Amino acid sequence: MESIILKVAFSPPPSLFLNALSLINLPSFALNGFSESRGQNLQYSKFWHVGNNNNNNGDNNSSNGYNSEKYSKKLGQRKVGSRRGMLICYTPAFLASAALFFVFPHENNLRLLLLNSALALHFFKRIFEVLYVHKYSGNMVLKTAIIISLSYLTSTTTMIYAQHLSQGLAEPQIDLKYIGLFMFLIGITGNFYHHYLLSQLRKKGDEKYKIPKWGLFGQVICPHYLFEIIEFVGFSFISQTLHSFSVALGTMFYLVGRSFATRQWYLSKFEDFPKNVKALIPYIF
Repeated sequence: MESIILKVAFSPPPSLFLNALSLINLPSFALNGFSESRGQNLQYSKFWHVGNNNNNNGDNNSSNGYNSEKYSKKLGQRKVGSRRGMLICYTPAFLASAALFFVFPHENNLRLLLLNSALALHFFKRIFEVLYVHKYSGNMVLKTAIIISLSYLTSTTTMIYAQHLSQGLAEPQIDLKYIGLFMFLIGITGNFYHHYLLSQLRKKGDEKYKIPKWGLFGQVICPHYLFEIIEFVGFSFISQTLHSFSVALGTMFYLVGRSFATRQWYLSKFEDFPKNVKALIPYIF
């Protein structure tokens, strides 16, 4: 088993912190994904209002109304506007990935350059969507925004740092970096396209959720999550560090749970939701 791993991954870096974090990632992300599937959701997007019976709802890109003032006061949680909350989620990771271009030398390490560039582009795209694509009608729990922000910031900086530490180590026997780059480009394109389709579901002033039908939405209700998983697998293939594989697997576990919860939500809200539409993987799950 160890020999197979070393064929596709660098040896673990000489960092107790990174190695411990890699071991923690999988169970923690898997637990979060399991919690999502059980209805214990992070309060953003449609799940901002979980527990509230008001049926006034918004689109899949953002938090919505759902009598959020009353709900926020009930929980004693401070909220911020959805746009601001999403910027809190993504901006620190983007700034960190941009800053790390100047912290670590990239000239003689193509993997590090590709990984750093892909992560910076990923979060730049996220911020662009927040500012110019997504539509908003409500608020987001500040605590949730901070948790997501810290998660993205930690994953981004540690993946780049692990790649930096891999310099000088023996290259994996199987080179996956160009396959990873291709997967990243497919993932970021598909994710953006389906986020754009979601933004077109609702006209100005319309706060009701609708069942998306274009693109891969005819087969799965969360194609944007599917393409995000492809992105993170792309990151791990570019990097080929054990830590990046850990982050990719952890992200996959979480989004599997999140997509399952999303499908259950649509089933509960729409009597005409097509039963053949899966959660994440066409025809399978």
